[in-house]
Amino acid sequence: MNDEEIVKSDPSLKKNSLKKDKKEKKPKVKRTDPYEALKMEIAAELGLMDQVRDEGWHSLSARDAGKIGGIMTQRKKKQKTENNI
Repeated sequence: MNDEEIVKSDPSLKKNSLKKDKKEKKPKVKRTDPYEALKMEIAAELGLMDQVRDEGWHSLSARDAGKIGGIMTQRKKKQKTENNI
């Protein structure tokens, strides 16, 4: 009997149940942000480091995250113009 015949003879079996029951778990890869140090520095300047350390980046409000992103952009832009001079 092949797989299709087994499924037809017993309707409680599904094709998916014939496949591997458990998917192989991929190892979690930590994302590395090249601007992580700058982001941490700005968060500390804004007084948000305790919140980030205790609850993570996802706990920041959109407003606070936007402030950090805006200041990062300003500093990167300033650094780029200084390097070109």
